Amino acid sequence: MKNSDNSFFAAILDAMPSPVFIVDKDVRMIEANEAALPLIGDRASKVYLRRGGEVLQCVHSMDVPEGCGRGPSCSSCVVRNAVATSYANEKIVRRAAKMLLEQRGELKEVYLLITTSPLLFEGNRHVVLTIEDVNELVELRRLIPICANCKKVRNEEKYWDSVETYFKKHLDMDFTHGICPECVNLLYPGMMDNSGV
Repeated sequence: MKNSDNSFFAAILDAMPSPVFIVDKDVRMIEANEAALPLIGDRASKVYLRRGGEVLQCVHSMDVPEGCGRGPSCSSCVVRNAVATSYANEKIVRRAAKMLLEQRGELKEVYLLITTSPLLFEGNRHVVLTIEDVNELVELRRLIPICANCKKVRNEEKYWDSVETYFKKHLDMDFTHGICPECVNLLYPGMMDNSGV
């Protein structure tokens, strides 16, 4: 690869809307794109070759003096395990993770989707680590304003949508309709015979 190609590939990496990191086998940060900057903040110049948990400020990275990847909780870390799997030449696509991070002096539980892919460059093995923040989606699932009478759902524009429309828009889910036995009896009395059919 020519050196001029490096700026082209850096531009591609920076164009990606999700935080992307290039990491080694021990999840040490080698490179990060611009979308990763909000995650690493003003410490961007200090993340090179630091482990992922330290960079993301995972509370478990401080469990033992040796740091990220060495504590008892690290063996079940989704990020670390996904990187190890990709280091062995397998891809991980959008694996759900819940992490406890320290952000601005506060502990915050965050929900992420982790994608990893092996990367061989100039004879060196690395892993591309993509982190998608899905906290907003999780919050939508936890708290959905719904009308107590008609069961329509209030969307972010303060309009009321049917449950079907809301879920289609936010979760790309479709519904199929049926009718439960209680509603058949209520809406169509006498339609069901004594056999329960």
